[in-house]
Amino acid sequence: MSAHPSNGWSRRSLLSLGGAALALQLPGVSLALAAGNASGRADDPRLVVIFLRGAMDGLAAVPPVGDPGWKTLRPQADADFERYGQPLALDGTFALHAKLPTLHRWYGEKQLVVAHAVASPYRERSHFDAQQLLESGGNRAFELQTGWLGRAMETRSQQGVALSPALPLALRGATGASSWAPSNQPEVAPDLLERLAMLYKQDAQLGPTFAKAREQRSGVMADANEGANFMALARQAGRFLAADGGPQIAWLDSNGWDTHSAQAARLARQFESLDNGLAALRESLGARWANTAVLVVSEFGRSAAMNGSGGTDHGTAGVAFLAGGRVAGGRVLTDWPGLATAQLHEARDLRPTTDVRTLIKPVLQHQLGTATAQLDRDVLPGSPRGRNDLWLA
Repeated sequence: MSAHPSNGWSRRSLLSLGGAALALQLPGVSLALAAGNASGRADDPRLVVIFLRGAMDGLAAVPPVGDPGWKTLRPQADADFERYGQPLALDGTFALHAKLPTLHRWYGEKQLVVAHAVASPYRERSHFDAQQLLESGGNRAFELQTGWLGRAMETRSQQGVALSPALPLALRGATGASSWAPSNQPEVAPDLLERLAMLYKQDAQLGPTFAKAREQRSGVMADANEGANFMALARQAGRFLAADGGPQIAWLDSNGWDTHSAQAARLARQFESLDNGLAALRESLGARWANTAVLVVSEFGRSAAMNGSGGTDHGTAGVAFLAGGRVAGGRVLTDWPGLATAQLHEARDLRPTTDVRTLIKPVLQHQLGTATAQLDRDVLPGSPRGRNDLWLA
């Protein structure tokens, strides 16, 4: 089982579906899922955070095609558009990469906010330090040793699951945090599963739990066989959050965003995977989408100009996405700094004008009910005021 060992649950309480937890390991899937204190109503808020590890190129994801400096910085962009698809217009300045049609549809439905020129307080170019800072929520790398999401969860005794083999830093600090990952164990014979089902059938707790785990296992294994790992994990995250008594929060990692070379082809695949995963997440959430918020972030952006290998190097400002049924979307939120050389950070990167924590704060307040005083004191100390225009009235 891939569970966070510090949460202190007993085996029997973990096996209770009614209000404790589901923790059952079957070959092909490992479950260690803390079930929350949610009432099970479809209007209970849910939060999904997706971390694009490796530093996504925000200028490729949301190209500022209307900026006069765009073609100077990315002269190969037109050729890339011809090969991978024309960008999907958002407004007179910005567009989405052609491989993000789901996000574009959500934008048209006014359920997606695009935040451009955003960054954490970090201004160096180390993945390790930048990820630590973004996940911890501090002002300096290694200033804090727990995660902003974990601290926020702890203020309300909420439950969350990271769909990863180990608990990420972002969820540390919460007793209600657990992790889940598909198991690499070999398949077992179907008749053994049938015998176990018969054995547990008469047990009021183990019987329903085993049946539910088998059902979830079938869905996960089908997704794994499709070879779409992120999409499978995103779909499973939606299932966990849609379940009555399930967790309120899910964390997913998407890897492979460090594009130092040949990035046009690589990013086309990455964006397609992200887009498909987000579509699968919404589908599996079902009615809960109406009260779910999905925040997509990366540790930093990339260099504004391409390097000699057809890629980009570690940069500063990038893009974040916020989607959901109650999001006041259909907007690009940015204090756009421009792409002229004099406007770039250190003459090489998109200059950051928005602290990503101004997005995180209102998300935690709206979706988790974290009080403003707790946000400022315990969760994101030293952070600027959060935005107040992200939600429908």
